[in-house]
Amino acid sequence: MSSEVGVSERLAQIARQLRVAGEDQTSAMQRIAQAAVEAIEGAEYASVTLVSARGLLTTPVAVGDLARQCDSVQQQLGQGPCLDAAAGTETAVWVDDMATETRWPEFAHAAASLGIAAMVCFTLFVSEDGSFGALNVHSTTPNSFDAQARSLGELFAAHAAVEMASVYENDQIRTALTTRDTIGQAKGMLIQRYAIDDSQAFQLLARMSQERNIKLAVIAQYVIDAGPGA
Repeated sequence: MSSEVGVSERLAQIARQLRVAGEDQTSAMQRIAQAAVEAIEGAEYASVTLVSARGLLTTPVAVGDLARQCDSVQQQLGQGPCLDAAAGTETAVWVDDMATETRWPEFAHAAASLGIAAMVCFTLFVSEDGSFGALNVHSTTPNSFDAQARSLGELFAAHAAVEMASVYENDQIRTALTTRDTIGQAKGMLIQRYAIDDSQAFQLLARMSQERNIKLAVIAQYVIDAGPGA
């Protein structure tokens, strides 16, 4: 019973750690990686892997250089547990012992050479644009994640995935508001410059956007940067 209470208290603490309003994606990912190392028994290093729709793998945040090196190996080889977890084929991919791992032989050999003996990778998100991300936790000791660590790790990852979804949504809202303000400011400058109304100013921006095949918000920023006398 005491063990269950301890896990519940730890999850409540994790939930409080992950709930930070107004945070951007990079800050959220850094905090999630750090919290994973602190929360999951046996964890020593952590990283967040992002894979673009074109297959480009990046590591925006890492706790420990060994975690970043592990991501680099997977990028070079095009195989590994974090790629499977990031793609969402499995929500959690556990590796108990790199020395006996057979699913990704080249990666397992390279990771073991780095000193990584065990790891787990959790799906963080799969975006509509085809990009995806995973949280990766590493240990230098084989079989370091026991049953309780696995349970807590999966619950932690679920909390982290919810947090990332919230941050992503907030980022989209912030981007939309910034775009609206930028277009509004550009329209105001065109109205003043050419003595036209709001609708005509928007049509002028839209026409320039279409002719140059450049996003409307980018054209608006060009107008702002050019200044009132341009």
